[in-house]
Amino acid sequence: MQPIRVLVELRPALGGHAGIPQATRLLFRSLSLLEGVRVEGLLQSAERSLTPGLSQRRSRLLWPLSVDQQLNRLSRTVISIETGRWDSYVFATLHTIAMALKHLFGGRQQLTSFDALHFRDFLWRRFFAQTLPPDDFDIITRAAFRIARVPWTAMHLCALVTRKLGYPLYPRLNTSDFDVMICETPYPATVARNTRLVIHYHDAIPILMPHTISDRRLHQAFHYRALRNNVDHGAWFACVSDATRRDLVSMFPQAEARSVTIHNVVSHLYHDGPSEASRVPEIIRIRLNMRIKPPLDSAFRRALLADSAQVQKLDYLLIVSTIEPRKNHLTLLSAWENLRAERFPALKLIIVGALGWRQKRIVRKFRPWLERGDAFLLEDVLAPELRVLYAQARATVCPSFGEGFDFSGVEAMKSGSPVVASDIPVHREIFSDAAEYFNPYSVDALSQAIHAVIDPVRSERRGELVARGAVVSTRYSLENILPRWQAFLQLPAPTTP
Repeated sequence: MQPIRVLVELRPALGGHAGIPQATRLLFRSLSLLEGVRVEGLLQSAERSLTPGLSQRRSRLLWPLSVDQQLNRLSRTVISIETGRWDSYVFATLHTIAMALKHLFGGRQQLTSFDALHFRDFLWRRFFAQTLPPDDFDIITRAAFRIARVPWTAMHLCALVTRKLGYPLYPRLNTSDFDVMICETPYPATVARNTRLVIHYHDAIPILMPHTISDRRLHQAFHYRALRNNVDHGAWFACVSDATRRDLVSMFPQAEARSVTIHNVVSHLYHDGPSEASRVPEIIRIRLNMRIKPPLDSAFRRALLADSAQVQKLDYLLIVSTIEPRKNHLTLLSAWENLRAERFPALKLIIVGALGWRQKRIVRKFRPWLERGDAFLLEDVLAPELRVLYAQARATVCPSFGEGFDFSGVEAMKSGSPVVASDIPVHREIFSDAAEYFNPYSVDALSQAIHAVIDPVRSERRGELVARGAVVSTRYSLENILPRWQAFLQLPAPTTP
């Protein structure tokens, strides 16, 4: 029996630590472990044109490239991913025109090969190391990879511009070597007839909560138009939660028969093993976000330089998410301030996450506490370090207004931390009875929920949540999720309109 040939989009893995980039790396690793599946990665940039890799076609009119010429070309591909030419509006326009003309004349965007053998260090550190442990190096770098030269954004623009002229033209991607192509967001292209396009659908937030996203106009338009095109061309959808699937089907009822729920795999690096409180100050020192600079003589600086005996007494709440409005940091800030004023004056707050969009007001509200050394903003925290922060926290708070899955709550449960979560459908689904829930619009409700978990007089509630979390989090282990992907990849042929 021939293996199922699967092409996995890796562009999101260029985007950071958490969320969809993290899910992309974990999915690639997971599928690479399946028997009967041959996985290849698709390398593409959102905004830059890439130097093509090695052609799959053999022309009799051209001499084949020598080994050194092949390596030179692939080396240039690496450079184009790392520091390639920024595509100006003029160049993006030329791309759009070229793609539209190619589409009209029946042409396809060709994929070229990228041989990992001599570029394993680049592939590992650029695409995978932020999430996966070093033990996975061989698993990942023994895979094959393909190059899509045209920028992902230019593909979207091609459709948006031609739509104004009467009909959106999405480029045709030549995926004839593959049975399945899996993309992490709605993909702005069509695929070969023999290829099943699968959208690993994380959430409908760009459509249903457009006031919370970055670059609202383009982001919303890219997401909706590509999603509609994917639905119309018979794509399948592997949704990361039932809540996400319900949102998808509410917009596109015709996709119901082609959509399933397959929850995310949560990394095995999170577990309830021993951890030392003395590591917390070290992690704070090395992972501090230095772009938020306090005065040199502030209490914040003195706290960082404090002796370990003092800092070991850190008593803190933890939130792990990008700093942006949807994540609801300001409600948590107000609730934490209430708790400090009323009952827990020594309680600290650790925020782990990159600076996102429209974050200046959020950071401004946090700055007095950052300068005093009562709150800490960290970034680029590695999984083993984050496990320690989860394990030593009084509680992990997940206060978002909207999510597709929410890795942080499950990671916290696996690490032995109690979870306090906003009462939204996806949290109820993913966290089940292993979280203390609160109304995300109420500061008082969040204060009460945190108090119920960290109050020493009510320690049984904390222990109850930790015990339940240990059970619930096993639902998202590789052993439980991988068989669902195995079954899903045996796809019947869809009916394409």
